[in-house]
Amino acid sequence: MEAKAGPLLLPLDGWHRDKGGRMVEFAGYAMPIQYEGIMAEHEWTRTSASLFDVSHMGQLTVAGPGAGAALEKLLPADLGALKECRTRYSLLLAEDGGILDDLLITRTGEDSFRLVVNGATKHDDIAYLRANLPEEVTLAYHSEMALIALQGPLAASVLDDLLPGIADALPFMSSASRGGLDTHLIVCRSGYTGEDGFEIAVPADKAVKLADALLADLRVKPAGLGARDSLRLEAGLPLYGHDMTASTDPVSADLAFAISKRRREEGGFAGAETILPLLAAGAPSKRVGLAIEGRAPAREGATIMAGDRVVGVVTSGGHSPTLGRPVAMGQVEAGLATDGTQLEIDVRGRKLAATVAPLPFVPHNYRRQGGK
Repeated sequence: MEAKAGPLLLPLDGWHRDKGGRMVEFAGYAMPIQYEGIMAEHEWTRTSASLFDVSHMGQLTVAGPGAGAALEKLLPADLGALKECRTRYSLLLAEDGGILDDLLITRTGEDSFRLVVNGATKHDDIAYLRANLPEEVTLAYHSEMALIALQGPLAASVLDDLLPGIADALPFMSSASRGGLDTHLIVCRSGYTGEDGFEIAVPADKAVKLADALLADLRVKPAGLGARDSLRLEAGLPLYGHDMTASTDPVSADLAFAISKRRREEGGFAGAETILPLLAAGAPSKRVGLAIEGRAPAREGATIMAGDRVVGVVTSGGHSPTLGRPVAMGQVEAGLATDGTQLEIDVRGRKLAATVAPLPFVPHNYRRQGGK
């Protein structure tokens, strides 16, 4: 019997272990779930700056004549209006309107775009893109690059000390190429914690040097997957494979904002024949926030009840360190998706009182105009 191959190793694998990272398998990689502890790392990110290794993500370049128009057949973004070095959140869509992945896309030139896709889906994304892009449009997967996220209210000050001037030059969802630490860096003001922050693409062989330089600042501590998940849950940010899947359309996932005005009017993207009618008439279910009474959390897969009737399912849930109570996100029938609606969640036969609540649970702290 053939032995199962172990998880892949990130460029910072040894670095994580030296710093006390507790490693788990995630998206096919060995990744740190925590160092000091999830609660401490969560709170440090909310008050200072944390270093997250997100090198499992897929970094792609799509380029060539008509690259923007070709991508617009698969994404609902208005790439024609996207300025150089600006970034947008978007969705890779199937012909039936299902979400194949969510991603960030940045225009890097007239006919060139950088995509950052999820680690667990990147190889499927690459295959889907290659199968649907014309021959004159090329796709490159940058496996030689690592990706480090610096997140928290002090992230801009930390980065400015390391790379002077770059934080002030970058508003939220914009990027810049910059030399530093004897290498080439791509810095994007983005992240998935709800806090201000940056994602820094760095050649894999320089990743340790960058991580060490960031951690040399006493305002920075390493953080793992556990804190990243609790932070994004508080921020109301959906996680692919949980809060959205290939069976979920953008309207049900409460991601209609990713469909630009022009694309709503013109269509022409994968799944438009399914999605545009849902935009007009509404989807039968919707992703909502759920504030849960008591101390017991509701986890993914728990059923949501209205009386004796099943009306939805929890897609993400856990304890909110900032609020000191459990919260969740779930899909519920559209008629019950109004804030304040009283529901119950069945957790192994125990009914937990829950109220539909606005997202995010904790306000975002993005810096829209750059600066510290």
